[in-house]
Amino acid sequence: MSERGGRLRGQLHQLIREVAKFGAVGGAGLLVNLAVFNLVRHLTEIPVVRASILATIVAIAFNYVGFRYFTYRDRDKSGRTRELTLFLLFSAVGLVIENGVLYTATYGFGWDTPLQSNIFKFLGIGVATLFRFWSYRTWVFRALPARDVAQNAASVLEQRRPEPVRDRVGR
Repeated sequence: MSERGGRLRGQLHQLIREVAKFGAVGGAGLLVNLAVFNLVRHLTEIPVVRASILATIVAIAFNYVGFRYFTYRDRDKSGRTRELTLFLLFSAVGLVIENGVLYTATYGFGWDTPLQSNIFKFLGIGVATLFRFWSYRTWVFRALPARDVAQNAASVLEQRRPEPVRDRVGR
């Protein structure tokens, strides 16, 4: 039972680290998203939902770099085209979720003040983030199979193994 408990603790610890890294990248992406949204909204005549979509696209690009090179840097890198395609697909679904909340608030209820727009933009991001976390970790940035991890570790150890020391006589 202690081996099983230790394994569960290890998996929980790994999940907590992953959530923290995802949150760090996501938090920075949130700031990018809201900054671009408010800049576009206040400096242009672009309607609120279009400004939000533009901001979301900028944040998606920012987040991909953060997720690939920070959060999921240890994950399988062999299928970058597949990875990017799935990332963009799931990000597009998240974009629809995020901006659907804002659209409903703005055009369904008439809540269109800057404060209301930011509140519903933030709520939409929150709902979309739950979907994105699940989809990215499940489908996009997949973990290496255990045998590949073991082979990678073995090859690293092979490279670091020192040459045998020979005595002075040459044996």
